[in-house]
Amino acid sequence: KYNADYELSAKQGADTLAYIALLEEKLCPALLHTFWVEAENYCSVTKPWFASRIAFPLRLYLPGKMSREALNRILLTKGGPPLYSLTEVEAQIYRDAKECLNLLSKRLGTSQFFFGDTPTTLDAFVFGFLAPIYKVCFPRVQLQEHLKQLPNLCRFCDDILICYFRLTVAGHSPAGQNTADANLQKLTQLVNKESNLIEKV
Repeated sequence: KYNADYELSAKQGADTLAYIALLEEKLCPALLHTFWVEAENYCSVTKPWFASRIAFPLRLYLPGKMSREALNRILLTKGGPPLYSLTEVEAQIYRDAKECLNLLSKRLGTSQFFFGDTPTTLDAFVFGFLAPIYKVCFPRVQLQEHLKQLPNLCRFCDDILICYFRLTVAGHSPAGQNTADANLQKLTQLVNKESNLIEKV
């Protein structure tokens, strides 16, 4: 029965469940909207990104289906009275998301993780929600801008990426950097060979 939450007290376990519920209720709709409903983000980032990893002919159909499902989920959970128009719903979900980010930032404080020096289930959940907002380059960055104003949450994401995914803050793994350097060296050699060949001719 050993797991990431093995050393947590009963109160900390209850806090974990409460914060996960908060993420699902307050942050998830804004994340869905950012990726799947916001037209600019969907057309320039999400759709090409997902379509490139889905086999033909499903790539022509599935991203649009996922976008419609995301919008339906948002409207079903957030679109009741008094919020009737999509604009009002959008404004509310982003207000909720920013409030949620502020609460997470306050809870994390100056600690490395939410319950001390070792990661728990809550850290994994929070990272799963925050990292896409923090790292994906969107044309419309309303939520991303707010997250970047909370340096402790940004540091939290960077620390996890470096420690557990072996990524630098720039987003490249050391192995990936070595491969890029090797490819650049090969390309340089090829260009030099071609230059020499042209000179000989």
